[in-house]
Amino acid sequence: MTAVRRPNRGPRAAAENRAALITAAREAFATVGYNAPLTEVARAAGVGQGSLYRHFPDRVSLALAVFEDSVADLEALAARPGTTLDDVLNLITEQTVASTAFITMVSVPPRPDPRIVEVRDRVARVLESVLPEARRTGRVRADITAEDLVLAVGMVAVLLSNLPASERTETTDRMWKLLRHGIEA
Repeated sequence: MTAVRRPNRGPRAAAENRAALITAAREAFATVGYNAPLTEVARAAGVGQGSLYRHFPDRVSLALAVFEDSVADLEALAARPGTTLDDVLNLITEQTVASTAFITMVSVPPRPDPRIVEVRDRVARVLESVLPEARRTGRVRADITAEDLVLAVGMVAVLLSNLPASERTETTDRMWKLLRHGIEA
């Protein structure tokens, strides 16, 4: 995660610096987790900490920028006709295996930042949008809510955050097999 520091090119480099910071943070969050040192993110992006904080005044702002694509991908999938709860949960699971930081961030923060709550609510709305069909077809019980599913996803993410990346896929498959028994009709 090291990069050569580029010479300061001033405001004309702002968009490039922002993109480099998001790329570096995505990698850091995927490998180290949500609490990855921001100094390392700036260093990997080839910018100074001042540039980091000009673009992203706090960790949440950076994380939201990194994970906006993940949420947008979930929303786009849910908007496609014929998308099932399993399709959505599979994409969430892929995102979680790639970076537990995203799901950890939106699952159960101790003091939720309103920006995180909004992202978490977007994920819950995606899940809610596919629940009626899952209930109708018997894939889930009638009493299962989007909140239940967000909780289940959070439980999986917490477990995965303590495992090496090489063990996440197999563990996730086993966890969902167990969890599905609890939610199926």
